[in-house]
Amino acid sequence: MVPDTPTGAGVQALAIRAAVLGLRAVQLVSPVPAARLTRALFAKTGAAQAEMLAAHRPADVDARLDERYGSRPDECFDVFTPAGSAVPGPTVVWVHGGGFVGGTKDELADYFRLLASHGFTVVAVRYTLAPEATFPTPVRQTLAALGYLERHAGDLGVDPQRIVLAGDSAGSHIAAQTAMVCTDPAAATRLGLDPVAGVRLAGVVLCCGVYDVRTLVAASNTVELFVDAAMWAYSGVRHYRDDETFLSAMSVPDHLSDSFPPAFVTVGNVDPLLAQSQRLVERFEELGVPVECLLYPPDHTPALSHEYQFDLELDDARAALEAIVRFIDRTTAAPQA
Repeated sequence: MVPDTPTGAGVQALAIRAAVLGLRAVQLVSPVPAARLTRALFAKTGAAQAEMLAAHRPADVDARLDERYGSRPDECFDVFTPAGSAVPGPTVVWVHGGGFVGGTKDELADYFRLLASHGFTVVAVRYTLAPEATFPTPVRQTLAALGYLERHAGDLGVDPQRIVLAGDSAGSHIAAQTAMVCTDPAAATRLGLDPVAGVRLAGVVLCCGVYDVRTLVAASNTVELFVDAAMWAYSGVRHYRDDETFLSAMSVPDHLSDSFPPAFVTVGNVDPLLAQSQRLVERFEELGVPVECLLYPPDHTPALSHEYQFDLELDDARAALEAIVRFIDRTTAAPQA
């Protein structure tokens, strides 16, 4: 008997299974194929996200694109300021997500314009993705961007005494690590990085982030494949789960101190990374770090998944934007001497 020929969803499922098996085979040698496939998937979803955000683009924002802060091709950022602004304003430095192997600042440009329309200077940092760069290169690059902002503050409309670091997904991890280096000498020593003199972090905004790779639980075998590929690419170590030096250095909760700036944390109620944010908030509270949370009950409707805050068709995403704006206003209102 000839077996039935699969059609429709069956063909798609078989194709995905074959692709996963093929990637698993080549991943025994290199993380690059899976990392590049993940990057391509992020590019596809990022393009759709950019199209959605374009519908919310404000008209009263100036943009200065691809300002270089370093010599490497990826070391540049965009600066968004309220149109005609002549006075350096509170500054938001945002690090985009993408699993450390994908994503771009350009896909979120209209979200940054929206933030800037509230009276902020918004700086969107580009950094080198894995496997072309490994941990902690993006943290080092974010620090370099902060140093450039401090040196060229007047020209760029930046107030270096009123900076809020922000990030989404993997960018939240990079932003949190950068904040630790800037506020805790032990963190700077541990990562072999230097804080930026002349810059004061007024707060940190962390959206849908990953903060401890050791406790990251994959939702499926397919997800596990891409998580392992991303972490191998970012660590440079094939068996990264056995590399306690890497795992410890990557853990934000394990190394937080009470010197961490005031934080704003949000995550969707069905986000696979929900437990990561919950644990981070617990550590903030244990240490007495001021933290503002925008979390949701398990039965919240609609269910909010990963990076929900960028879907501005949702009431909850618009409320999250308003909450982020209030947090930035409050934390940057009175710069300290």
